[in-house]
Amino acid sequence: MTETDSIAYDVVVLGAGPVGENVADRTRAAGLSTAVVESELVGGECSYWACMPSKALLRPVLLRADARRVPGLREAARGPLDVTAVLAHRDEYTSHWKDDGQVRWLEGIGADLHRGHGRLSGPRTVTVTGPDGTTRTLTARHAVAVCTGSGALLPELPGLADVRPWTSREATSAQEVPGRLIVVGGGVVATEMATAWQALGSRVTLLVRGKGLLPRMEPFAGELVAEGLTGAGADVRTGTSVTSVTRENGTVVAVTGQGERVEADEILFATGRTPRTGDIGLDTVGLEPGSWLPVDDSLRVTGSDWLYAVGDVNHRALLTHQGKYQARVAGAAIAARALGGSGAEAGPWGAHAATADHGAVPQVVFADPEAAAVGLSLAEAKQAGHRVRAVDVEFSSVAGAGLYGDGHRGRARMVVDVEREILRGVTFVGPGVGELIHAATVAVAGEVPLSRLWHAVPAYPTLSEVWLRLLEGYRDN
Repeated sequence: MTETDSIAYDVVVLGAGPVGENVADRTRAAGLSTAVVESELVGGECSYWACMPSKALLRPVLLRADARRVPGLREAARGPLDVTAVLAHRDEYTSHWKDDGQVRWLEGIGADLHRGHGRLSGPRTVTVTGPDGTTRTLTARHAVAVCTGSGALLPELPGLADVRPWTSREATSAQEVPGRLIVVGGGVVATEMATAWQALGSRVTLLVRGKGLLPRMEPFAGELVAEGLTGAGADVRTGTSVTSVTRENGTVVAVTGQGERVEADEILFATGRTPRTGDIGLDTVGLEPGSWLPVDDSLRVTGSDWLYAVGDVNHRALLTHQGKYQARVAGAAIAARALGGSGAEAGPWGAHAATADHGAVPQVVFADPEAAAVGLSLAEAKQAGHRVRAVDVEFSSVAGAGLYGDGHRGRARMVVDVEREILRGVTFVGPGVGELIHAATVAVAGEVPLSRLWHAVPAYPTLSEVWLRLLEGYRDN
């Protein structure tokens, strides 16, 4: 390897996913010179192997499921999905795994892109090893932001590598539908990919170690989604661990803790995430390689005055939208400190504090039915010491839900802080509820009093009328 040059910037960003892009966007908007280092595709996990391809796979699945419930439409929707067309649309949605458009955007904001693997090589210093083996040293006058994301966490099972298991990357980019698919896990990735591939023609067996699906949501969310998967033909087994996996003559064989053999063509492990910090030189600045990086609310790494960790790597909320929110906060804080302002030291709910991470994080699970939640569950609110009350409403009581057809089930819950009469959390499970969750996020983040929510009148007949039913439930009981 030969070193070609050394370049100084105000800010160096490791990782060009949505998080790194947004940090760069904010620091460039403030007039700071910014370098972005990326070893794979500009646009990151979300654009090519997570949010975008998974939702492209799921959209026709969920539309068909809705159509099959509507009189006058259900017969037309009885047939199978056009798998070739679905996969082709998915490929188009990911730009065929090419990042030309993302690179043009990065260039358009005036950031410099350095292709290659970036490693910290001391305080405020990053060494980039390019595809051709040459190295380049980048120095940061003010900040280095680690935005390298997370990767799939595989269990320690003997011989697992020989099985060639799917992770979320293979599950969202596969070019053929496996005849049989084992999905190990019960979280969002497992649930969404089981939904997608079952509908595309695979026979899915979902092996869930815990008691149910979506353990971080209200219990009824996982229950209703499990019912939906079972109704679609998937085999959902809870309380089931995997003790060994082999591939025999092309067939995957998973042995469960109960001694059962489950056979399939492919197996997807959706059993957690691990930070991509193992080979980025953390040891050169006194940090543990491969660790999650603790940060303050401005996303600055604990004990440092120049290193930031934004997005998945800080383990606050492993969600693209939350990472982008953190990136906007971090970019503003970096700029304020670099330009000598005091705003970065301001309190909560300012431009330089990721306060929403602590109790106003929204999430949507694109299953059938959809599940969406923001803030704290009832159990989490109680554990946090709040005096709360839950109000539950069935969507069958909402006129707008009836327009989604027959046989639909859904439920909403709001968790009310009875001392302050504000919302600590809201959960929806039902048709199209992903589009309801932002209103709930505004109510939770804004700490809108219930007395004021009465005057936010929902249009009739829409799903939003569930808010009126929830408020009535709190008032009348």
